[in-house]
Amino acid sequence: MNFDLMLVLDIIGVVSFTVSGALVAANKKMDYFGVCILGVITSVGGGATRDIIIGKNPPVMFTNPIFVSIAFIISTIVFCLLFFKVKAKNSVNHLIEEILFWFDTIGLAAFTVDGAMVGLTMNAEASLFLCVFLGVITGVGGGVLRDLLASEVPAIFVKHIYAIASIVGAIAICLLWPLVSELVAVSISLVLVVAIRFLARRYRWNLPRIK
Repeated sequence: MNFDLMLVLDIIGVVSFTVSGALVAANKKMDYFGVCILGVITSVGGGATRDIIIGKNPPVMFTNPIFVSIAFIISTIVFCLLFFKVKAKNSVNHLIEEILFWFDTIGLAAFTVDGAMVGLTMNAEASLFLCVFLGVITGVGGGVLRDLLASEVPAIFVKHIYAIASIVGAIAICLLWPLVSELVAVSISLVLVVAIRFLARRYRWNLPRIK
């Protein structure tokens, strides 16, 4: 296992999802504490859920608080930037929406690949289903908790094939893992998730729903 690569994915995912969670909290007019809590929960919630599933107790967020610390610092920065921007009465709604989309997408890609890698490196006999499931739950878990705490329908159920992008990325790295180098497998899977999310938003792809 390339520990450095997984660490990079962890940091990218934590930073991206923290910004995503903090922006959602700000849009819901939460105070500083709410912004920090939603930022932290979004960034580490998926990983904690994954750790519980594979029997890692306590989850990494409690044994290695560096990720929670990063999330707290990033949440504080986002809060301060938005607070003073709003005080200056500048229109930032469109910019916030764009930032939220890209950070949410990057976080989804990084954590999906990271979660699948945990399964692939945990046990040589781990099934494809287990590895894909770990990738998806790591990728979408924090966002689900974020949306529930913000009183929103989780994005994975309504938003531009959000979960499908995670599933495709997780399957891709699992299939590529024994065929190419670790870096190539990770890179292709990351690009797939980001590309699907971008195209789904650009062309408004959605799964069928009952009207």
